[in-house]
Amino acid sequence: MPESPAAPSVPTPTELSAEDAKLVVLARGARGRVGAVEGAAVRDQDGRTYAAASVSLPSLAITALQLAVASAAAAGASRLEAAVVVTEASTLDTAGHAAVRDLATDAPIHLAAPDGTVLGTVVE
Repeated sequence: MPESPAAPSVPTPTELSAEDAKLVVLARGARGRVGAVEGAAVRDQDGRTYAAASVSLPSLAITALQLAVASAAAAGASRLEAAVVVTEASTLDTAGHAAVRDLATDAPIHLAAPDGTVLGTVVE
């Protein structure tokens, strides 16, 4: 079985803009509503936001960030401005990272703890 690419490292936390802080709130809400492992939110080129929670079913497993990106793409988004993942993990999952990079090579991806504390931001 081929090895998965290494998860992107998460640098030191940065100060969030008001719009990115809103994404943290949306991601926390999506996670909390269903008691999911993670929640995520993204903002597209028009300022529209999409929030999602991770899904783990016998026939389907998708990360919160993948689902948020898929929702944005399904609504016609062609570019993402920013993304947030709220999780207990200390690293960003590679699948979610790749999904964001499909629509934005430079959008910041903020990783936050369940209490909303931003742990770091990936910009690569």
